[in-house]
Amino acid sequence: MKNRRFLMVLALLLSIGFVLAACGSSDEGEATESGGEGGESSSEDFSAAMVTDVGGVDDKSFNQSAWEGLKAFGEENGLTEGEGFDYAQSDSEGDYTTNLSRLVRQDYNLIYGIGYLLQPALEEVAAQYPDTQFGLVDSVAEGDNIVSITFKEHEGSFLAGVAAALKTETKKVGFIGGEDGDLINKFESGFVAGVKSVDPEIQVDVQYAESFAAADKGKLIASNMYNNDIDVIYHASGATGNGVFAQAKDIKQNNPDANVWVIGVDRDQHEEGAIGDHNVTLTSMVKRVDVAVNDVATETMNGNFPGGEVKEYGLDDDAISIATTNEEAMTEDIVSQVEEWKGKITSGEIQVPSTHEELEEYENSL
Repeated sequence: MKNRRFLMVLALLLSIGFVLAACGSSDEGEATESGGEGGESSSEDFSAAMVTDVGGVDDKSFNQSAWEGLKAFGEENGLTEGEGFDYAQSDSEGDYTTNLSRLVRQDYNLIYGIGYLLQPALEEVAAQYPDTQFGLVDSVAEGDNIVSITFKEHEGSFLAGVAAALKTETKKVGFIGGEDGDLINKFESGFVAGVKSVDPEIQVDVQYAESFAAADKGKLIASNMYNNDIDVIYHASGATGNGVFAQAKDIKQNNPDANVWVIGVDRDQHEEGAIGDHNVTLTSMVKRVDVAVNDVATETMNGNFPGGEVKEYGLDDDAISIATTNEEAMTEDIVSQVEEWKGKITSGEIQVPSTHEELEEYENSL
């Protein structure tokens, strides 16, 4: 009888031991799966991708700058191109939704739409996939899982206008935009305001190519402008601007003494202006899309995705600037005066216009 009672107690104790051991194994397994204390994700668990607009990833401008920022982010965090970070090229507006949806299905955590033209498609796809995080560059989108990234392009364009006004010898400068709309109007308005602030008598010819991917049209418009004695052209037209550079270089090739200049956009386009021993790039209005893309990706990877917010980058963030690479063209005197005007903007002394209506009021106040 005593032996039987002893065996029952022993069996009960062994059963309890097995249960406790099983519970301990389960807790330990859960801790491992969660990624350690606090469940924080590492870069190995994070991926980001982007969809270009029709200008393409090698447009030497806006899309290329964004891709450089995403590549830098990937390389800094040990990610592999094609898995940890990637891009989808859009050849037409009809590709936007398709490309965004494909990247969602490939399980990218953060997906950028590069350019305001992607706004409708990105809002549509973001609504369908609320667990995926999105970033829209150059416009403001609605959605808790979307961060909008914008820039004060009008301020940088104002400084480009100052440089153009100080450089022109004919008192005629030009502006070539891509598609006519609110965004490119910011570039135009700031540029004209900068020119007129230096000299209200300088003429500014404004034309739109109605495309960000029409280098041939950009070349034709530039040809007409240069033939009409315009000697400085500022383009805000993506890949269309490649035609502007091509025309300026053709003129310089045929006549090395010709004074024709191009002001680049979005990134330092100094290399695009090289022609023999000369360079037709006066300066560039640099918009650090690469910095913004890298910045937001890093925030998101670290668990601080700014969903529903608008992040605006400007002169104060060093995300907008004027290139001084061409030291021969951008003389110390021009650079010095550009810096003076920059100080007036950052101090609030000047409110740079960003629309046609604001530009009209600004010009009337001069």
